Amino acid sequence: MDTLELIRTFREIAARGGFSLAAKTLDVSKANVSKHVAELESRLGTRLLNRSTRTVSLTDAGGLLLERSKPLLEMMALTREELQHRSQEPSGRLRMTAPQGIGSVELPALLADFMRRYPEVHISLDLSNRVLDMVEEGLDLALRVGTAPNENLIARKLRLIDVVVCASPGYWQARGVPQHPDELVEHDAVTLSMHGMHPEWRFKVNGKAHNVAVRSRMDATDPVPLVHMALHGLGIARVPRLLVQAQLDSGALVSVLEDFRANDVWLYAAYTQRRHNSAALKALLAFMEARWKVTADKAPG
Repeated sequence: MDTLELIRTFREIAARGGFSLAAKTLDVSKANVSKHVAELESRLGTRLLNRSTRTVSLTDAGGLLLERSKPLLEMMALTREELQHRSQEPSGRLRMTAPQGIGSVELPALLADFMRRYPEVHISLDLSNRVLDMVEEGLDLALRVGTAPNENLIARKLRLIDVVVCASPGYWQARGVPQHPDELVEHDAVTLSMHGMHPEWRFKVNGKAHNVAVRSRMDATDPVPLVHMALHGLGIARVPRLLVQAQLDSGALVSVLEDFRANDVWLYAAYTQRRHNSAALKALLAFMEARWKVTADKAPG
């Protein structure tokens, strides 16, 4: 039996002045009460109660345990109540990670609205384009961008990420505008480091996935520097539209190959288990789904 339960039995005996009344209060047999005390004394290596046929009294060790165990059990009771509250009402700390791009564009406003609705929730946000080990880092939630989640994680699709291929008007004027993805092999690209030294960009041709190897002049761990390189005419960038919508609207960047977009890149929320998630995590998942209005099927969770 759990040591705390044994201590509760011991305290009941001390409060009631005997085994019989303690057994009645605890709704167990007198034999079980006696067994629990014997087990507790064995674990602690000392006698806690003086017993006679008529009375029960505390030994010096029993008096010390009675005194010291009261704040321990009170703390455990308060902790249990708080944990039950957090499982029912969004509260406490949520540790999450997100890519730097989404974390600097759309996520802050969403989290601000969420925290106004749930003022007892504290969020610790780690902006990183590295794929962090959620268990090792103690993370509750990871927002990630890609086509498929890690098979060891549970994922919910949140929104389709519209990815565009774009460059400055000066670059297109100097190098020509490609009419087919295969023509990109003749161009310079600025790419994400996670795609390696020989990156491939994915398109859809005649309804089928079509990968094209591109020549990278620069790679970076975050798409924001790639946008600036494209603005300076260094090469073509393939980035989420939400990062360059203002530049596309102003004409500072021009997108191409719109008819060949793959449309299979998602922002998804990943977490480690299906059951016993906190109310805060459940609320944040529901809030993000409502904000980003998922219409595609999502993984169960």
